Amino acid sequence: MNNKNIQQAWPILKRQVKKLDLPWLEDMVLNQGQRRDPYTVLISCILSLRTQDKTTGEASERLFRIAPDVTSLAKVPVKTIEKAIYPVGFYKVKAERIQELAHVLIRDYASEVPDDIDELLKLKGVGRKTANLVVTLGYNKYGICVDTHVHRITNRWGYIKTGSPDKTEYALREKLPKKYWRTINGLLVAFGQGICKPVSPFCTQCMIQKYCDRVGVSKHR
Repeated sequence: MNNKNIQQAWPILKRQVKKLDLPWLEDMVLNQGQRRDPYTVLISCILSLRTQDKTTGEASERLFRIAPDVTSLAKVPVKTIEKAIYPVGFYKVKAERIQELAHVLIRDYASEVPDDIDELLKLKGVGRKTANLVVTLGYNKYGICVDTHVHRITNRWGYIKTGSPDKTEYALREKLPKKYWRTINGLLVAFGQGICKPVSPFCTQCMIQKYCDRVGVSKHR
């Protein structure tokens, strides 16, 4: 797959993904009429680690009812946060981490979530995936969020050849037209969960299969 193929395949991919489930966070921001809020994006991303989308969404909504902003989060007791976010994975660790994060944002960033990836990466518990999601979903700025689906699928297409999600992000920043940056994660997560699965993907159901090099695919359906 090359950039010409990307331009041809992208609208087709968007049509197919409309029939699939978007990740909860993208759906909340893009489809449910929620205002872009870097704070809710950041906290929800932290809660989502090793946690299913449905659980993350429900936990986030409970937490934001009692802590709708950074200032209020800093005042909520850790035990109350634990109760609100349970049963997300590692909920006790995450409760302490997000309250500590609230204090850091108040102290160092005037209670605002940074809109710069390098600044976001200075925050404990924030990696490149989360930083890019905050920039794209929270601020509607350019970034490329790369998770395992984006890494796997873009390499499977033969569009890039990289060995890790971080390397994939940098490769896509060099090659992928900028107009696709902000939406690639939501599209490919839904596509990867529903069609382009890690093992034995549903190639016969894929609407863009003619553009795909199927790199590493030994078995498909």
